[in-house]
Amino acid sequence: MDSERIQRAVTELLLAIGEDPSRPGLARTPERVAEAYEEFFGGLQEDPLALLADAIPVGADGPGEAVVVRDISFRSICEHHLLPFLGVAHIAYLPSDRIVGLGRLPRVVDTLASRPQLQERLTEEIANTLERGLDARGVLVVLDAVHGCVSARGSRQEAASTLTLASRGELSDPVRRAEIMALLGRGGPAHD
Repeated sequence: MDSERIQRAVTELLLAIGEDPSRPGLARTPERVAEAYEEFFGGLQEDPLALLADAIPVGADGPGEAVVVRDISFRSICEHHLLPFLGVAHIAYLPSDRIVGLGRLPRVVDTLASRPQLQERLTEEIANTLERGLDARGVLVVLDAVHGCVSARGSRQEAASTLTLASRGELSDPVRRAEIMALLGRGGPAHD
């Protein structure tokens, strides 16, 4: 990432809105923004499939029915306004012959979220990565997030959240998907 270029752009932005970038409260802002952007967009430099490369073969007893990890916190930056969106990811997969350490799943989410994103695309990318990287029989990804562009500008709907879902393989079947959604505590309208 080009930190100096980011700092120059932030200085120009401050000038463009009529601020004095040399005043005490703003003097280090370009540097701080550059540091934050390195974190926010660090996923651009990472391959999420590499995180799943050391999946563990399962024994003769089989892989089990489902692996479900709920409430994985994430943050991303919306590519439309460069404002944050924050939420939780819920992931389920049906192993074929390999499983992965549970800590790898949040890392996949974080890697893909640490890019300029749209929530809809992020949901699909997580599902595709798990399906390909684990050769899973089925995948279900549910993201629930609050968007800065909805809560802080425009309509200013502070309590509104966006729910997106992607399913693959056996978890695309409505009955199988409903089973996992019930485990996630997302049973549908009757649940709310």
